[in-house]
Amino acid sequence: MRYAVIGAGLAGLAAAYRIADRAGEGAEVDVFEAADRVGGKALSVPFDHGPVDVGAESLLTRNEAANQLIEELGLKGSLVKPSARRSLIYSGDRLHEIPSGGLMGIPATGEGLAELIGTDAAAAIDNEPEAAGLEWEPGTDRSLGALIRERYGDGVADRIVSALLGGIYSCAADDLGVRATVPQLAAALDRQVEAGEDPSLARAVAAALEERAAGRTAATGVPSGSEESAKARPNPAEPNPDSPFVTFAGGYQELYETLAEKAAERGAKIYIDAFVAELKKKGSGWAFKGGEGTYDRVVLATPAPTSALLLRDAAPRAAAQLSRIKLASSAVVGLRLASGEGLPKNSGILVAADQPGVAAKAFTFASNKWPHLATRPGFLLRASFGRFGDDALVRAEEDELVDRALDDLETITGVDARELGVEEIFTQRWFGGIPRYDEHHGEAVAEAAAALADAPGIEATGAWANGVGVPAVLADALAAADRALG
Repeated sequence: MRYAVIGAGLAGLAAAYRIADRAGEGAEVDVFEAADRVGGKALSVPFDHGPVDVGAESLLTRNEAANQLIEELGLKGSLVKPSARRSLIYSGDRLHEIPSGGLMGIPATGEGLAELIGTDAAAAIDNEPEAAGLEWEPGTDRSLGALIRERYGDGVADRIVSALLGGIYSCAADDLGVRATVPQLAAALDRQVEAGEDPSLARAVAAALEERAAGRTAATGVPSGSEESAKARPNPAEPNPDSPFVTFAGGYQELYETLAEKAAERGAKIYIDAFVAELKKKGSGWAFKGGEGTYDRVVLATPAPTSALLLRDAAPRAAAQLSRIKLASSAVVGLRLASGEGLPKNSGILVAADQPGVAAKAFTFASNKWPHLATRPGFLLRASFGRFGDDALVRAEEDELVDRALDDLETITGVDARELGVEEIFTQRWFGGIPRYDEHHGEAVAEAAAALADAPGIEATGAWANGVGVPAVLADALAAADRALG
């Protein structure tokens, strides 16, 4: 049996590892990567005192399939926790504490939000359950931004939700779907309508938060918000044992290099700088330009538009659905300063979408966020740029990007990083790095999956399939590999 995996990002490498590990004696596994390196949108770069991630930098520990894979790879001991430091929001030319108690930034009440969004807007949130007219049909989706603006106003959409989700999806709230990005909220709204209630955003957020808290209590045995829980909170600068997030002490290269190495140990052959095209049926299998011979099974682990091109002849209905998925671009400027003197002692700063005069969408103070990085000389930080439909700066020259990062940092914090001493710089552009999870995304993915029945022997996976987070990408890739194995 011959297997081809197209794409050697985290999805492709995970699929290749699973197939090589379980396909049995005599199986051939070939992996084709168009770029000159493996890892895809995960990239650790060699700063002087250790690797620094300029792509994905953390992962949630709630996905069991991803957790099992990391343990199987022998990497569980490499995982480290972030500090308990929180982020700030820059809005109205001021820094604000990031609101707590929300669902992906969506509040259930207006408590503590008046300074950020105004007294009237905060009151509107509290009064929202009494307001009629929320349109919601169970099982469907709609724009997250439109829903929040309708029920809570522009302030919440621009200054909280878009600021938070901009770092995850490189999109504003208006470019995202409720069910596609906050499925717990969609499920709560579904239940309200199915129970014959008038749907309420605030009540749905509160219900989803209660459900999440109950899950945490069941997992830890400690009630969320209890005195016992409060006593267990660590020094903000130390690793937070309660955080659901982790990262790799040696950077994401630990994950993608280990996947590649272990796949190769099991017989997989990985080809870089290997562009493929024209996937077509040949006899009982599949062939493509760039490959050698015919493959019994093919796993596409490429961005949706690339997969659409490859499937144009092999599965045109699936290709048509995948071509509906658009991509957002972004850029990261990684910096090591001689010191972080004067900078906030927070994990980072999110920039409100309606904040004028600032090009960056976020700053991550890596030396504050990750205690293992705080032990290195100097101060590590990342500046992020780019949202869907606005990638002019992503295409800018490196000097311009770095200058904007330093200028924006001074505008926001009052600290001139040039005076502190800029000792290292790395600029990384991610063209088409993140799929846009809009209100039509779930429909396109479901219809593409159904249409792949037209091409038995072909599977498709990637960040577009079941979530942009690394655990979701890994889990979906393993599932695709298992389907290919039969």
